[in-house]
Amino acid sequence: MSEHGPRRPVRTGALAAALTAALVLLCCTGGAGAFFLTELGGDAAEQLSPASMECTGDFEVDVTGKMPRFAEYGERQLRNAAVIIKVGQEMRVPPRGWVIAVATAMQESRLLNLANSTVGESRDIPNEGIGADHDSLGLFQQRASWGTVAQRMDPEYASRKFYEKLLDLPDWEKLSLTVAAQRVQISAFPDAYAKHEELAARIVDALAGGAARTALIAGQEVCDAAAGGEIAASGWTAPIPGGVGSGFRTASRPGHNGVDIAAPKGTDIRVAATGRVLVSRCDPDRRGRLSCDEDGWPGKGGCGWFVDVLHAQGIITRYCHLVDRPLVAVGDTVQAGEVIGDVGSSGNSSGPHLHFEVHVDGDRSSRGAIDPVPFMRSKGAPLKGAG
Repeated sequence: MSEHGPRRPVRTGALAAALTAALVLLCCTGGAGAFFLTELGGDAAEQLSPASMECTGDFEVDVTGKMPRFAEYGERQLRNAAVIIKVGQEMRVPPRGWVIAVATAMQESRLLNLANSTVGESRDIPNEGIGADHDSLGLFQQRASWGTVAQRMDPEYASRKFYEKLLDLPDWEKLSLTVAAQRVQISAFPDAYAKHEELAARIVDALAGGAARTALIAGQEVCDAAAGGEIAASGWTAPIPGGVGSGFRTASRPGHNGVDIAAPKGTDIRVAATGRVLVSRCDPDRRGRLSCDEDGWPGKGGCGWFVDVLHAQGIITRYCHLVDRPLVAVGDTVQAGEVIGDVGSSGNSSGPHLHFEVHVDGDRSSRGAIDPVPFMRSKGAPLKGAG
């Protein structure tokens, strides 16, 4: 139904790097593409993959059993993450809150129960290292107003206090991870939390039976159903609720760098995850014309009206063939589930549909494209009609 994206793909690794330096969106571990595709990364690739786990919010976390392996974090740190999740379960916090809490602790303490120099001199209060802040303590680097020294150094108490403040935020589940974490923590580096979201979701999946793939629908945690505005605990949603027709780089269309999702003209297109708009424009057709304000046809060429959005860890999503000029502009910050335009048939198209692409490494060209179907399934936001 569509060509594989813009006729003139621009290599934007430098742009992505510049943007993320300002936004602190890219993962700090490096090697985002190769690492990301292992699902659990590094040695953890031998462990359960989120896409193969039973997806449930009722999975009871074991804080004393064997921990999965992650290249970035050791057993002690993962056990602390398990405590954070278990406290969230006991408080009946939805899994989205677990992801936010784990990501926050990743930023604040590297998932270590850190003391300060004064506390570190005391043998009465066990700790796992000395933090950089003179008056902040524990997994979440909480200050004196959060409790006594002993309380803040107790991972269960610290986790409970974090969740209490999170739950006090109006509509906290609709907020981006960065905004939610910042409103709880009041950090001097408010944009720093976002870079941990993808890995935090994978840790939650590994420790809690794929729970980051659940979405809260009608008050119930439902697995693999994030679409139509519902956001999975991972922070992702399907862009439209239609079914996949033409797939990624099929035998008949090896240059098709995304998937086509059928939907009536005018259907809302929602951004799949929180990010920053990189591109929002009309893609020229084969003749170099900017003719997006009309329905296209097979062989016309071009993506029509389209949008590219940069997400955490250098992931880029692309949305093609919009019916009108997109509702967002370059540089806009967009929240997961936000409407960015409507389904149309502009550009190289035989009928109304959304051409949807996923790219890694901040690479908008065909070299960065990956199959959106398994990617979105791993996020708990599967594209309907895709097995």
